[in-house]
Amino acid sequence: MSAEKYIINQKATIKDALIALDGNTHDWQTLFVVDEEDHMVGTLTDGDIRRGLIKGVALEDSVSNAMHRDFKYIREGENDALLLKAFREKQVYFVPVLDANNHFVRVCNLIKYHNFLPIDAVLMAGGKGERLRPLTEKTPKPLLPVGDKAIIDHNVDRLISYGVKHISVTVNYLGEQLEEHYREPHKEVRVETIREPKFLGTIGSIRFVPQFFNDTILVMNSDLFTNINYEDFYLHFKEHDADMSVAAVPYSVSIPYGILDLEERRNIKGLVEKPTYDYYANAGIYLIRKSILEYIPKNVVFNATDLIEVLIEQNKRVIRFPLNGTWIDIGNPQEYRRANDFVKHIK
Repeated sequence: MSAEKYIINQKATIKDALIALDGNTHDWQTLFVVDEEDHMVGTLTDGDIRRGLIKGVALEDSVSNAMHRDFKYIREGENDALLLKAFREKQVYFVPVLDANNHFVRVCNLIKYHNFLPIDAVLMAGGKGERLRPLTEKTPKPLLPVGDKAIIDHNVDRLISYGVKHISVTVNYLGEQLEEHYREPHKEVRVETIREPKFLGTIGSIRFVPQFFNDTILVMNSDLFTNINYEDFYLHFKEHDADMSVAAVPYSVSIPYGILDLEERRNIKGLVEKPTYDYYANAGIYLIRKSILEYIPKNVVFNATDLIEVLIEQNKRVIRFPLNGTWIDIGNPQEYRRANDFVKHIK
C-alpha cells in the first residue's frame, strides 16, 4: 500500500507528529521515521510520544527523541510469509518493506490483508456447467451469483485478501462474458483472462498462461465455494519441500450393515457392525512448483489427476493438505442451493 501519509522526517517535531497522527485517526496509528536520504530509522506511535513526554521530551523537540529504533521490517524481495504471520500474531500489523540500503519502499498492511503470499494463481473457468442447466445455458457457471457476487469472485477476493497479485483465469465456454467481467481491475488487481483453444481438462490450459512471476503456482477450479486458509496451505507446502500439494477434504462413508471380515473369501473371521470409513477427497485446489509445468503437455487434454499420477511415477514429492473449513463443489443444483444458503450466514 502507498504510505506517504505515514512517513515523517526525523527532524520533524513531536507536535508535527501529533498532527500527522491526528490526520490518520481512522487508520493504523504508526508513523515511519526517515532521515534526509529516506533511510528508515525508526517508528513512532502515540504511545511512544506519551512515554517521551513523561520523560521530559518537549513538543518542539524532534521525533528522534521519542521514536522506536528497534523496529520490525522485511527486505524487498524476501516476502517471507512465515515472518509476516509471526508479526501478525504479535499484533504488529504495519510492516515496512525496505530495500538493501534501508530505503522505505512500501508497507505490508496486515489488517487489510492476511499475508502477502509469493504465489501466482490460476483459476480454471472453461467448463460448460452442464449439470446446472438451464442456469448455465446463457451464463458461464463461474459467473452465477452466490449471495451478492459471482462464484468466481468469492475465490478471487479471497486470494486478494492473502496478498496475491498475479491472478489468471482460463476461459472457454461463454468466455467472452468472463473477459468482460474482468476487463477492469478487480479491487485494484488486474485479473488476466486466457482463452484455451479447446477444452483441455482441469489443468491443461495452464500452459497458455504467458508468464509466471513466482516459483509457486496455485491452481484451482473456479466454481468452488471455500474458506481455505491459503497462508497455511502455502506454508505447509514450503515446510514439506513439496513439488505438488493437493488440498483434500475429509469424507466419511458409513455402512448401515454388519460387514463380514473374511479370510480366503469364504471363512468368516469376524463381524464389524455398521462401520464408518474415513477418507480424504480431492478438493480441486493445488499448489505446484513452477518447474512442474514441464510435465504438463501442451495443447492436450490433461487433468490435475493426470499430473498427480505422472509426478508419483517420477518420484516427485506429492503431499496432501487437509482442508478443515468450508468447501462446496458447486456442480449441481443441490450444491448451488447449499452455497447460497451458507453464504447468508457469513459476514
